[in-house]
Amino acid sequence: MIELTFLGTSASAPSIQRGLSSAVVQHRDLRFMIDCGEGTQRQLLRSGLGFKRLNKILITHAHLDHILGLAGLVSTMTRWEVMEELAIYGGAYALDRIRRLLDVVFSPHPIPDSIHFHTIRPGVIFATKHLRIEAFPVIHRGPDCYGFQFIETPKRPFLVEKAEALGIPPGPERRLLVEGQRITLANGRVVHPDDVLGPPRPGARLAFIGDLARTKGVAATIRGADVLVVEATYLEQDKALARQYGHLTAAQAARLAHQARVKRLILTHISRRYADEEILAEAQAIFPATILANDFDHFQIKHNY
Repeated sequence: MIELTFLGTSASAPSIQRGLSSAVVQHRDLRFMIDCGEGTQRQLLRSGLGFKRLNKILITHAHLDHILGLAGLVSTMTRWEVMEELAIYGGAYALDRIRRLLDVVFSPHPIPDSIHFHTIRPGVIFATKHLRIEAFPVIHRGPDCYGFQFIETPKRPFLVEKAEALGIPPGPERRLLVEGQRITLANGRVVHPDDVLGPPRPGARLAFIGDLARTKGVAATIRGADVLVVEATYLEQDKALARQYGHLTAAQAARLAHQARVKRLILTHISRRYADEEILAEAQAIFPATILANDFDHFQIKHNY
């Protein structure tokens, strides 16, 4: 299961109800922040998530409404000594701007060695036994804009009926088999994982895109995701403005979700110029399984068979 919490869902500038772009993705004991708009550290505290185990930040692109909050967040984490190491992942252009921002924070001292900058390119940027994160290029305004996919490792279900038929008692023996190890029963019989595990089943998959100007080619990359998060800054009545500033309309986001055959669409980067109901209605007319994110909304993402 992948968990997603929105910290900020506003477009370009904060509103009374919405902070600037940021979200936290959790999987097992891992936590990833995506973008860090101004005021994110306060949103993090209000959400109840706090700073613990927050040591990986993914940046979708270099615009200030997505990175300015890093100055305050990193300053606080350093001062409170809650940061042993921090890895910041982003395109080359975004990381250059972030370095200059943190130079101001730590001046006249250098940026601490505990902060590591990882220049991302398309493909896998992080992987463990249970999860991998893939970056893919998108078009917005400026260079090095990326979306991210969080992909759970496929799992083989434990077949209880077969285990019982083989006389495998509940307990550590079954755990070892699930972990891929063979066991020897008290009667001397050797049981292999293949004897009690079914075929692999895909895990959950979350596709997360920040700002987006054109959807061409994106659907093929994210096809079949359980959840797609993407911006909906404008309505179709203002599609000329959306094109001018490199953003999507709610209808365009919904068409992308439909083309990609995702299971659920969550809209973020919401403009103050529209009522929430207008945005949701435009998207749901095309893709009914659409949700409009609010600050502090929390979602559990599972793969449904």
